[in-house]
Amino acid sequence: MVVLVCGGLMAVSAVNSHGTDLRPGRYTSLASLVQSNADQYHALESRVNALSKQVDRLTAAVPDAEVRRYQRRVQKLEGPAGLTARSGPGVSITLSDAPTSMIDNTTLDPNLLVVHQQDIQAVVNALWKGGATAVTIAGKRIISTTGIKCSGSTVQLQGVPYPQPYTIKAVGDPASLEAAITNDSYLQIYRQQAQDPRIGIGWKFSVEDDVTAPAYDGVLSLHYAQPAQTGS
Repeated sequence: MVVLVCGGLMAVSAVNSHGTDLRPGRYTSLASLVQSNADQYHALESRVNALSKQVDRLTAAVPDAEVRRYQRRVQKLEGPAGLTARSGPGVSITLSDAPTSMIDNTTLDPNLLVVHQQDIQAVVNALWKGGATAVTIAGKRIISTTGIKCSGSTVQLQGVPYPQPYTIKAVGDPASLEAAITNDSYLQIYRQQAQDPRIGIGWKFSVEDDVTAPAYDGVLSLHYAQPAQTGS
């Protein structure tokens, strides 16, 4: 009887945990928790991409003239939407926190010594303003629906955490991109702080002959507003 009861409890636990550990103590650090969540996201992302390709394949096989007409319209918009890869000359910018020893012993506001989401957003916005045709962060393509959000010591892109240093690359005319970065008032303050030995926040800018921006491979979840219906 005891063996049967124990076996039943084990079966219930296995079903409820979905193959994972029910005890929260399995995560010994924030880094392992972040990595675990990222792995789960990538697994789900791969499944969604596989299903999306299957839907596209089945849609392409539909013998309907109207469907094919819409498909041609979609194909023309894939480039501007970031769904096709781009490459060419461009720039690379890397932002990084100050060394841990400085953060632990500073008399200044510690927030001055770490990279925030508004710092990354300022770089990306300046690059768009400078005429960038494609932008990546940590090698991931940025599109109009990409959200940049700070979460502890990481930055989340489309819900996936990425640790610092944050490397931002853009495809476009290097001179125009560099001018947009140089003239941005927010980034002027950031670069001044990067040169302050008391702060030591990281800033690295370089021009590259060949920057590759892969096609966006995340989940496309689009939302739009509709006008409210008003009475006559």
